[in-house]
Amino acid sequence: MARINLDVNGKVHAIDADPDMPLLYALRNDLGLNNPHFGCGLAQCGACTVHIDGQPVRSCVTPVSAVGNGKVATLAGLGTPEQPHPIQKAYVEEQVQQCGYCINGWIMTAAAFLNQKKKPSDAEIKDALTGLKCRCGTHMGILRAVRRAAEMMG
Repeated sequence: MARINLDVNGKVHAIDADPDMPLLYALRNDLGLNNPHFGCGLAQCGACTVHIDGQPVRSCVTPVSAVGNGKVATLAGLGTPEQPHPIQKAYVEEQVQQCGYCINGWIMTAAAFLNQKKKPSDAEIKDALTGLKCRCGTHMGILRAVRRAAEMMG
């Protein structure tokens, strides 16, 4: 066990953990955050996606020790109900119907992508979201929401 400091959503937390423990477990079990979610545990579905210094990472396979001095952002730290991130706002406006389990991965991945690419093509959006899984089949709504968010941000 080691004492590890994590900067999550702008607040520093100290936890006692095995340095090899997945970041996902620290976020959910030690810090009590509701998302990200555990999906596959193999970095294949994206439900566990968080940002570390603005880059999307799969927290289920990222050791807590790998965060170092990085700043972790979860879906809860992306925006607020009063001031949602454009991708969160676009999801609501496009009425993207989902069960909610994988939404964390889609929104966090899209937000990081849109921070890098201001006017993406449809092909670039699809490429950026490759590897994310949604069993609800709302892929077209998700694409519309990402396009809408890109327009808001561009």
